[in-house]
Amino acid sequence: MAALAYRLWELKAEAGDPSFAEMSSRMGAAASKSSLAAAARGQVLPTWETTWEFVRVLAVDRLRQDAEEARREWRAHWERAASAVARSETTEGRTSHDETRAGLAEARAGHIETEVRMAEHPERRTRPPLARRPAMIAAVATAAAAAGAALFTWFAPLSGKDEPTAPNTSARATSPHDDSAFEQDVTHPDGTVVKTGTEFTKIWRIRNTGTIPWRGRYLTRLNDTPCRAPKRVEISPVQPGEPVDIAVRVRASDSPGRCKIYWKMTDEAGTQLLSAKKPIFLDVVVG
Repeated sequence: MAALAYRLWELKAEAGDPSFAEMSSRMGAAASKSSLAAAARGQVLPTWETTWEFVRVLAVDRLRQDAEEARREWRAHWERAASAVARSETTEGRTSHDETRAGLAEARAGHIETEVRMAEHPERRTRPPLARRPAMIAAVATAAAAAGAALFTWFAPLSGKDEPTAPNTSARATSPHDDSAFEQDVTHPDGTVVKTGTEFTKIWRIRNTGTIPWRGRYLTRLNDTPCRAPKRVEISPVQPGEPVDIAVRVRASDSPGRCKIYWKMTDEAGTQLLSAKKPIFLDVVVG
């Protein structure tokens, strides 16, 4: 499930990291935003129908991949996850059941042995010998613990206890961390109309809100559109707390339409940074 969820997150980032609400409404996925979000968490196995809707709106509709090829590839990923989940559930269920039966059998054996001794010595029937009572109690406790472990195994997925706990904010505040905040579109805000075939410069302003200086960082383009833009642009060094203006030179398409280009911050090797942050983007109308 974790591997499938990781692939879904990678696909979402490649497609510009749209929100789950956008995927469900504007992009037309036949699944609720909560179902799409659950599929990407990796805590439960999504249905194939939800998985395919997640993939279809991103891989086929947005990234223009071949629908049949995408379906075959992702069906194989989903079936591997489903098979692994089924094997895991079977193994865990069998182990818990066997442990429970062994504990109960041990308790029963202790009880039978006591009954035999009581039959041989009727004068002791009123209460078990003190030497035997700890053994009986231990056997019963073992069986009860095994049964409790089995029940916990069955019901734990419903309790939410396996969800990650919230980070310690006080520890985070004192330890080095990387963070950013988008401040504004300096030029060409969303919906700006530009003429066909013209060149223009898009500028964003973002701020380093972490405690780590930014050096050797870039904005790297995530998708292709009829408008042309460099694959990546360098970000000037930025100290914690400082803002920076990032400029990208763009050439409008030769025919009217909409151009929406996404960028993410990366290092020099192309590794994405600040993965929890949404991409910044250019969104203009060519006319």
